Amino acid sequence: MDKKIPCLDLQGQHKQVKQEIFEAFERVYEKTAFSGGSFVEEFENAFAKYIGSNYAAGVSNGTIALHLAMIALEIGPGDEVIIPANTFIATAWGVSHAGATPVFVDCDADSWEIDTSKIEAAITPKTKAVIGVHLYGQPFDVDAVKAICDKHNLFLVEDAAQSQGARYKGKTVGVFGEMACYSFYPGKNLGACGEAGGLTTNNEKYLKHIQSLRNHGSVVRYFHDEIGYNYRMGGLEGASLIVKIKYLEGWNNRRREIASKYQKGITNPKVKLQSKPEWSDGIYHLFVVTTDQKDAFVKHLADNNIVAAFHYPVPCHLQKAYAHLEYKKGDFPNSEYLAEHCVSLPMYAELGDAEVDWVIKTVNSF
Repeated sequence: MDKKIPCLDLQGQHKQVKQEIFEAFERVYEKTAFSGGSFVEEFENAFAKYIGSNYAAGVSNGTIALHLAMIALEIGPGDEVIIPANTFIATAWGVSHAGATPVFVDCDADSWEIDTSKIEAAITPKTKAVIGVHLYGQPFDVDAVKAICDKHNLFLVEDAAQSQGARYKGKTVGVFGEMACYSFYPGKNLGACGEAGGLTTNNEKYLKHIQSLRNHGSVVRYFHDEIGYNYRMGGLEGASLIVKIKYLEGWNNRRREIASKYQKGITNPKVKLQSKPEWSDGIYHLFVVTTDQKDAFVKHLADNNIVAAFHYPVPCHLQKAYAHLEYKKGDFPNSEYLAEHCVSLPMYAELGDAEVDWVIKTVNSF
């Protein structure tokens, strides 16, 4: 193929919705509703309905969503929260920003989601919650994690930053724990025109607390009930998400089609694909593979005009920021193997069949 195939290309999506989004921006300008306001509220209502939760709250980004979830659950200094070692670092930031300590556990060798058999050994008297990550847009084993949380009286929080619309046993993720946290970063399946994030919950008490926290700890203007934050979602971001959410199911289904082609077509024994449990209906935010010959594989892709990416090359427990926790190489071998050997193939709804076929042919010729 003569043209390059990027790992992610947002231009096709934005050409599709440009006119609608610009018209939505005009309405924001007319109302000058740039910070919070009616457009954010409209999106919150639409997103809660889409997920199937009672409530949704828009915030500035996904990291902030995780931070506010911890505060709303009264998790702070002296507390511990269990999270998988193989996730984007923001999962850990939410815990750390609240003053608590992230406790890492390994991932499953095949699904690459949190290894449910490792969770109980990590529980201590300080443990207050487990954050399960629906990594790459594939659900983790919710029932298994929830059973552990119920047994030990722990909160379950879903990190659904990569999984807007993924389904677990036929039910959309984001309704299983106390709260679910989302990123609407532009590259996500549902991405804003700018930075944005959100939470869903069925608990009105959590909703009200988050609404106050994101707005300087205030319910009535200039009266501040607690130390709060300036964590509001912007009106332009909310308006862009109102437009895009109408297309999300179609975009997700196209990603599922592409993933199915990859899963059926890639037969190279040197390349391992993420397993797909029978209860999982993912949305393939990323399509990640591993190979023992990563550098040669990436060069082979590049020589054939395919641009790869790496999600994520250093697991959380080995990041310099968490050196003080004194984890070491070898603590979580599955997460470390994944980090050292992972390669993300092109995945976005606008990929054409010819491009998908070229990726498959190139992977198989390695």
